[in-house]
Formats: sequence, C-alpha cells, structure tokens
Amino acid sequence: MDSDRRRFIKVVGVTGLAGLAGCGGGPSESTATEGDGGSDDETDEPEMTEGMTETPGDVETTEAMTEADPTQVGMVYATGGLGDGSFNDQAQQGLFQAEEEYDIAYQEAQPDDVAQFGDFQQQFAQSSDPDYDLVCCIGFLQTDALTGTAADYPEQNFMLVDSVVDADNVASYTFAEHEGSFLVGQMAGLLTTRDFSAGAGETTGDSTNVGFVGGVESDLIRKFEAGFTAGVTYADEDVDVITNYVGDFNEPSGGNEAAQAMYDSGADIVYHAAGNTGTGVFRAAQDRGRFAIGVDRDQSVTKSSFQDVIVASMVKRVDTAVYSSIENVVNDEFQGGSVVSLGLEEDGVGIVYGQQLGSEIPDDVTGPVADSRQAIIDGEISVPTDPDDV
Repeated sequence: MDSDRRRFIKVVGVTGLAGLAGCGGGPSESTATEGDGGSDDETDEPEMTEGMTETPGDVETTEAMTEADPTQVGMVYATGGLGDGSFNDQAQQGLFQAEEEYDIAYQEAQPDDVAQFGDFQQQFAQSSDPDYDLVCCIGFLQTDALTGTAADYPEQNFMLVDSVVDADNVASYTFAEHEGSFLVGQMAGLLTTRDFSAGAGETTGDSTNVGFVGGVESDLIRKFEAGFTAGVTYADEDVDVITNYVGDFNEPSGGNEAAQAMYDSGADIVYHAAGNTGTGVFRAAQDRGRFAIGVDRDQSVTKSSFQDVIVASMVKRVDTAVYSSIENVVNDEFQGGSVVSLGLEEDGVGIVYGQQLGSEIPDDVTGPVADSRQAIIDGEISVPTDPDDV
C-alpha cells in the first residue's frame, strides 16, 4: 500500500465470544495495532496486544480507509494465538504482506479452544457489514468445523491451512512438513554423533538419541515426526528418536517437562512441532546446556532470547499460503475446490540455521544436508509421512 494511503486505525470496544450471537458485522472488534507479527516476548503465554483482554473470543481489527472498497479478509487463527513466534505469527506475516501490496481490510479472531472455531467461521460468513471476501482458517483442527460451515455458506470463500475440505468454496493449502523435517533430522543426527559446542549448548559424541516434542498427536504432526526420524536415521541408523506428545499447542510447561526428560536421558538435541509449547523446549535446552530445533519460522529470531541454543528451524511458509489466497481473491482468481501443496521444490518448507549458531555448524554437516534437499526434490530420496514407516 502506498505511503499516502496508510491504514487508519480504529479503536473500539472489546466484546467476548458471548456477545457475538446475532452480530451483523462479523466478530466483535478490539484495538488494532501495527506490527510485523513476530514476537520476541519470551513469556509462556501468547503476547496480548494493547487494548485486548483474556476474554475468550476476542478479536483484533485493522481497517484500511481508502477511496475504493477494500478486499475484506477474516482471519481465524489456530489455538495458541498470536505471539507464538511460530505458526500463527507466520500466518499473520502473509496477511501483513498482502496489506502492504493490496487494498485490504481485515479482522483477526484468536480462539481459545477448538469449540470456538465454528463460531468464528460462521460469524465472518454471516457478516454483511463488512461482507467478507475471504475467511482464512489457520490449522488442521479447523477442518471439522469448516466442513460444516462451508456447506452452510456456499457463497462464502474460505481458505484452509494444513488440511483439505472438499468443497467448491474452500481453497486448501497443505505442506510437505516431512521433507523439511528430514533436513533438520539429518542435521541433528550428524551433530549428535560428534563433540560440538556453540553458544550455550553442546553435544557429546557418545550420544545415542535425540528428541521430538509434538503438540496434539495427529496425522499432521506425525508427518513432522516421520520426516525428522527418517533424517536422523539417514545420518546414523544407530541414533534413536525419543518422542513425546504433550497434547496441547499452548502448554510451555509441558514442553519444558518433556524436553528436560529427554535431555536427562542423554538426548542433546530436541526438535519441536508444538507451537507455543515449544517455548518450554527452548527453556529446557538452556537449563541443560543442550540444543533445540525450532519450527515454522526462524525461531532464533522470533524467540531471540533462546538463540544461543536454537541451532536451526524447520520453516514452513504458512505466510505464502495466506498471501497467495488473498492475492487470488483480489485478482478475482479464487481457487475454490483446489488443493495446493507446498514442499521443498516450491520453497514451502526448508531448513534455516540459527542466527547465532548457524555459522558454527561444520561444512561436513551443512553440505550433506544441502545434498539431501536436492535429492528429495529430484526424487532420489523418498521421505515417509508416517513414523511407523521409518
């Protein structure tokens, strides 16, 4: 958006989920703030923006006031909320990019639990002021609710991240999480079998295991586990992977407890696919003087106070999915009924080395990982999607 057409920020009252019933304008509004969507806040709870409360179902709104009617976008985030430095924040980056390049206005909803997904989806779909051109549903846990909502509102355009709803009014975006996870797994397998010290962490060459901490156990998160395990095994078949599913994407204390147990059992590197629960993994790595691997974004940046133990992150371009879906609607090219898959070849997933520690990783680790990336793209390495197949 041009500098002379910057958005005007409205400040209105905060209303909880209970006040949404019968609302004609979509989810209720709260203070909107400008920002880049990332969070360097290392608290265990997602950061709340100015003017927001902990009331379930609060929404944040920002409207671009321009001469023409803007494209209206509704965002329903995954549980765990904004400020996770990971999945939700990455999705928000796509929204911000679209705002910079196109004339859009948006509202954001942060559900506290799965039961609220349908409520928010329906409120956006029912709204007539504004009339939403696209409702973005972030996360596979929204699948069941969206299956019903999309059928009830066939004229409303939706997009879904991390799952598929077979409907003409839903554009589905999936990722090859197993491919990116293979690369960080291979890196972990190569590092754990040597003496390596950098930042606040170290490995010991006699280690025989690494760890994986998942959020909610599901087919999706098991893809992360499968790829990671396959990568570790590819590097060294004698290294085992200890796995623990915390059962929540917003439970840092659970992530901390799970990772500490892994480090205490001999693991010196733990990879998480657990949203804000992963903050606890990073804290455990610092406490034990070991290493951790982030997910979805470069978490050595978004969780910068842990960059002395975050050796790498498996990035997942949720922002690309959100941005592309909005761009398609702006250009009247909505891809309803389609499934877009983003893997290594499409730069939808990948490995980024930590800001502080990346330069310390030996070439005989980064080199083979780069070779494997190309081999996966070329079809020379087939990465499993189920841990049972590793």
